[in-house]
Amino acid sequence: MTIIGTKMLCEDKSARQLFEDVLANPARKKFGFGEKLAIVNVDFQQAYTRIDMFKTAYETDPRQIEYTNTISRLARTRGMPVIWSRVGYKDDAGDAGVWGTRTDTPDSLQNIRYGSDRHAFDPRCQIDPDDLQYTKRMPSAFFETQLNSYLRWHKVDTVVVTGGSTSGCVRATAVDALSYGFRAIVPIETCADKHESYHFANLTDLLIKYADVEPVQAVIDWLEAR
Repeated sequence: MTIIGTKMLCEDKSARQLFEDVLANPARKKFGFGEKLAIVNVDFQQAYTRIDMFKTAYETDPRQIEYTNTISRLARTRGMPVIWSRVGYKDDAGDAGVWGTRTDTPDSLQNIRYGSDRHAFDPRCQIDPDDLQYTKRMPSAFFETQLNSYLRWHKVDTVVVTGGSTSGCVRATAVDALSYGFRAIVPIETCADKHESYHFANLTDLLIKYADVEPVQAVIDWLEAR
């Protein structure tokens, strides 16, 4: 039998090594930047960013929030939208759906209450009063939120996705951005996850299929050139 397709590959390379190989040797052209972008900052809330406060928090690049603040500021000064989403639920977690049924501990997802310390944005985030802020219930920042219509109103064609986790809400948001017809860009240093395998495996998958995965400097350079 002639095999035209691919049998699943098994290699000894780490997820980081595979990502670096694909990044250095892209097999497909980039989606590229369009005419106007929006920065969509996903779940920069204390439950996931404050490693000094919560077991659920994680850190990959210690400058993640600094980089995110930089590109958000540059976008804002050029009249491009900046959006901040976070996860939260009402006191009885009745709006968490099946996602909230796997565990029930103080650290469980469905126990991120509106207005709690877990729900609060990290104070290191430089959020402008005119930035769009909202609470979502599911992984994607698009799912049952106003994000799609907000981006359409502002004539955005490119969505830059930052935040955490790379393997969860960042990935879901980037895939939905593509699904809604936007160019998706994920700046490497602005994303975080609990384990480098999850982080780099998902960056690889996004890079191959759904988004341009770029150093944050590429986004900075594009914005500074506007």
